Amino acid sequence: MDLIVSAAGEAHWGEQVWRCAIGPAGASANKREGDGATPVGRFPLRRLLYRPDRLERPATALPTAPLSPLDGWCDDPADALYNRLVRLPYPARHEKLWLESHLYDLVVVIGHNDDPVVPGAGSAVFLHVARPDYAPTGGCVALAAGDLLAFLAEAGPGDHLSVLAAG
Repeated sequence: MDLIVSAAGEAHWGEQVWRCAIGPAGASANKREGDGATPVGRFPLRRLLYRPDRLERPATALPTAPLSPLDGWCDDPADALYNRLVRLPYPARHEKLWLESHLYDLVVVIGHNDDPVVPGAGSAVFLHVARPDYAPTGGCVALAAGDLLAFLAEAGPGDHLSVLAAG
């Protein structure tokens, strides 16, 4: 099944409809690194990463792994590990996954720009926890923590995140 995300900020999962946040530049079929857009397309759900100091292992059929303070995600298009999980400290530009905020308490890694990786076509595009005010993400899709947990309880291998173009 697909979690269908509209540019209007709604996520549809079967009969469920949840509010969501996307990038400030909206949804784009031409995703580029740092453009603030959420990529349009249908992406497999690869795995769930979670903060074990804040949450029990969530119920889901997705492959699941705990995060550590040494986890990061490379967002440097010139690096060999671009758009991959890396261990910190890491010499190339990267994003820390262990945040003080709760945004990355739950991180679903999606199959965007990973098979194969194309340098500059966007990295660190996740499904994660939304800010309380649903402020825009850097290009990810974000749901309220409770909604994300409800989704994860039903999601599994073979399910996808589908982001629709505006209009």
